[in-house]
Amino acid sequence: MSKIAQQSSTPGIRVIHTQAHASGLQQVPQLVPAGPGGGGKAVPPSKQSKKSSPMDRNSDEYRQRRERNNMAVKKSRLKSKQKAQDTLQRVNQLKEENERLEAKIKLLTKELSVLKDLFLEHAHNLADNVQPTSTENTTATSDSVGQ
Repeated sequence: MSKIAQQSSTPGIRVIHTQAHASGLQQVPQLVPAGPGGGGKAVPPSKQSKKSSPMDRNSDEYRQRRERNNMAVKKSRLKSKQKAQDTLQRVNQLKEENERLEAKIKLLTKELSVLKDLFLEHAHNLADNVQPTSTENTTATSDSVGQ
């Protein structure tokens, strides 16, 4: 089997084709780095040359691209501004709800305290009104038994 090296149209890449002698094997291209420094890294799109000639600023295509880009930037900024306004509105709404809930907590705490005091006062009054029956009954029964 022999190898033939050919230059590819892509810079930095060498294509090696294999040839079979008499066995009838299919040729398979293989990509190998062209330089000895390892290479193999993809070139970012910003570094690639887009066209051989720079864009003419007076052309209709350039103006259309700029106009579309300006519209996209404007739309993005409006969307961001709307999102910030929505967030601020939601924050204010939650603050108001929090204040209402805190006021309700204070009111319910006062109500609980009043009811607790009433319950304790009622329970105390019941305890004062109940007389010990065991001492009175024994003296009364002993008097009636002696007669």
